[in-house]
Amino acid sequence: MVLKSFAKINLNLLINKKLKNGLHDLQSIYCLTDLHDKIIIKKIKNKHKDLISFSGPFSINVSDARNSVKTTLDIMRKYKLISDYYSVNIHKNIPVFAGLGGGTSNAATIFKNLTNRKIRKKLLNRIFDKIGSDFILFFYKCGYLSNIRIINKIKYKYKLYFVLIFPNVKCSTRQVYSKLKNYSKKASYSMKEFSTKSKFVRIIKDSKNDLQSIVEKQHPVIKKVINSLSKAKGCYFSRMTGSGSVCYGLFTDKKCAKVAFKNLRKKYPKFWLSFTKTI
Repeated sequence: MVLKSFAKINLNLLINKKLKNGLHDLQSIYCLTDLHDKIIIKKIKNKHKDLISFSGPFSINVSDARNSVKTTLDIMRKYKLISDYYSVNIHKNIPVFAGLGGGTSNAATIFKNLTNRKIRKKLLNRIFDKIGSDFILFFYKCGYLSNIRIINKIKYKYKLYFVLIFPNVKCSTRQVYSKLKNYSKKASYSMKEFSTKSKFVRIIKDSKNDLQSIVEKQHPVIKKVINSLSKAKGCYFSRMTGSGSVCYGLFTDKKCAKVAFKNLRKKYPKFWLSFTKTI
């Protein structure tokens, strides 16, 4: 079985408060893009151990022994969702420690494709708690996370184009959150506010990423990259995704996005860049 494991972009990120369990309650409008890792997975006969390996340009920073895919397969067997063991190779095209959710996407993609029966919500929540709060995002192509538990599918499909820049900065999500001191007031969105592309883009543009300023202070190159993206012709706005360090520029015109990608690749030859779009 060959699977595509898609990257996600947090179009905004509002951190509302710290919870008693140490996690943070947050809100985010996000989308999946066609940037993806490739997963090759098959059953292993007469074996009692998963064989997990990584290849590709971003495989060097992933542990074969401890990773989200291994954790997910172990949890699925624990709750009797699967009984087999698997050989899994993941070709990593998505940068790690970058805010694109590559590892969680790998786990969610495998989970969805190996589970062919409806799972009780209580059990799903237990699984999400063990794998990570981002896990739920990969069940929808576009959505609005109204809090850490509740996700609302955005049914409108808009073609959006992105130029992504990874400035070779590895961000620790735990470390970034540890420096957060100010919290945002809870936002409230109705689906009507997303009913046209112009409304959707305007809402995101008028929002923010609460973690961006923290990462910018620690790594000034982030601010420089975001400014460069914002100056590109046709870019509506630019921002950091998640806890970083990938920065994105949002375009609604494919031609402008491709020209921007070409020009910025010349400006930042040592950084990873990607042209991608919503799926």
